[in-house]
Amino acid sequence: MSKLTPLKLRAEDAEDITVLSACLQDATLQLADIVWQPKQRRFTLVLNRFRWEDEARDTVRGARRLGAKPHFRSKAGLHFDSVLRVQHQGLEAAGPLELLSVLAEFGPDDLGGAPAARLTLVFAGGGAVRLDVECIAAELQDIGTPYPVRRVPKHQTDDLQS
Repeated sequence: MSKLTPLKLRAEDAEDITVLSACLQDATLQLADIVWQPKQRRFTLVLNRFRWEDEARDTVRGARRLGAKPHFRSKAGLHFDSVLRVQHQGLEAAGPLELLSVLAEFGPDDLGGAPAARLTLVFAGGGAVRLDVECIAAELQDIGTPYPVRRVPKHQTDDLQS
């Protein structure tokens, strides 16, 4: 049996953002849990991320079985520093308590000037947030104890038959 270890990641380049994006896949949050602090140049989110890294484990110490195998989410904090500008699209109609689901984090787009990079958070339903950053400086950290959930997030896949 194994214990669930809190995740703590730092992203400083494109490769790190790819890893961070994988950890954020299917995270959920409310619009009210997103904060842009322009004076501090910081963009912060509090979210509930699905613990994909635990899906290969057979058992976890202290976990109650929910069906054949327990699945887990963790509350996590994510912040981006050196943010010059934030833009959003498709979130205008969302209320502050509406649940958003992270599909992916894309970037960085190397712009060769100011801003140095552009990062995009894409949400289910078509919403997105774009961050223009001076440099890539992000941190993701689990907060508190992971909690069991019944379902694994599922995605529709395109039919690739010709």
